Amino acid sequence: MQPTVRKKPDAAQQLAFLPSHRQGSRDIDFSMKRPQFQFDLWCFFTIQNWVLDFGRPVVMVLVPLEWLPLNKPIVGDYFHMAYNIITPFLLLKLIDHSPKTLPLCAVYLCIITFVMGASINLVGDSMNHRLLLSGYQLHLSVRENPIMKNLNPPSLVDSFELLYYYDENFGRCMWYIPFFLILFLYFSGCFTTLKEEKRMPVSAWLLLAPSSLYYWYLVTEGQIFILFIFTFFAMTATVMHKKRKGLVPDSNGLFLLYSFSIALVLLTVWVACLWNDKILRRKYPGVIYIPEPWAFYTLHIRDKHKL
Repeated sequence: MQPTVRKKPDAAQQLAFLPSHRQGSRDIDFSMKRPQFQFDLWCFFTIQNWVLDFGRPVVMVLVPLEWLPLNKPIVGDYFHMAYNIITPFLLLKLIDHSPKTLPLCAVYLCIITFVMGASINLVGDSMNHRLLLSGYQLHLSVRENPIMKNLNPPSLVDSFELLYYYDENFGRCMWYIPFFLILFLYFSGCFTTLKEEKRMPVSAWLLLAPSSLYYWYLVTEGQIFILFIFTFFAMTATVMHKKRKGLVPDSNGLFLLYSFSIALVLLTVWVACLWNDKILRRKYPGVIYIPEPWAFYTLHIRDKHKL
């Protein structure tokens, strides 16, 4: 009878028996050995943001009103529905590619909250598009709009104000806070000591401009400058903290950091160009003045285009 020879377990089997906290550090070690820029993920993420999010109001303006009645879902509504389905899967895929082990409960809670917020925004955004086609002026408040002054009974204006309150407060907070939180959690694991990962590949530079421009649109249209700048400062503080440990952002981390930096520059230029606009100043009072692009459209472009 031959003696039994025990086969030495491979690296994957050894990792399965490690405690969770050691698995996180081991994941980082493995990611440092095979770092790469997630071009396919970032490319699909950028395309769907532009098509399904920014493309919604653009399609609404370009598609003739006679094609789809206002009492039925329009093209922009279907774009929004697709965005609510695809984006959570992309965020989960982003977390799955993170070199750092993240708490699943926090990730799932963020995804659930994101879907709820985006769904609330779907209703408000759909109504907003129909009001816009009926002559609603986004650069004015609800009660100052001419079409609202003719409503009978006047108490209907309160219902529209409540709708905008849910959309612009609850909906946007539940949408954007988990969205930026997931991006930051992913960024916190994108650090390396490898020299070849301290710069971005050509593919990342090609995606940088559309990605930065989309974040500019997200901040201006969503009125989330405080959340955006807080996330940017948190990223910067993380870079400084990791640098003391000899770590620098890898290509994925640099892509996120550069996208936020360029978006901040675009925001500064946008505000500087509209700084003396008295009508938009009245619409967006307060210390933080970030006018919405579609308010600028209804004020300066739509009426001139009709003429």
